[in-house]
Amino acid sequence: MIAIDFPFAFAATGRTATCDTDTHVRRMIEQLLLTRPGERVNRPDFGGGLMHALFGAASPEAALALELTARGALHRYLGDLIEVGALTARADDATLVVDVSYAIRRTGDRRVASFPVGSPT
Repeated sequence: MIAIDFPFAFAATGRTATCDTDTHVRRMIEQLLLTRPGERVNRPDFGGGLMHALFGAASPEAALALELTARGALHRYLGDLIEVGALTARADDATLVVDVSYAIRRTGDRRVASFPVGSPT
């Protein structure tokens, strides 16, 4: 699997920059979760909806809805690459943090990643 680095860049050799599989998968999860549904022209349903939740009301119901939406998006768009374990959303001051536990299907390696979403301070 060739893993093109994101954001797109050129390596010192002048070729497209690449990264390892773990980094590539983590960045794909991050792109999916941070993309707003409707943001991509040819894929209007693509996205995890985290940005919508950032400015919404903080409640247990909203957190559960976010967790279900994010889990569904991960399963739909990255289900062939990863198996999602635990997924939790929590508020940390002015930042929304989504913690995802997942396994890379090809290797079986388990990973845990946190994705903070918030306005820069």
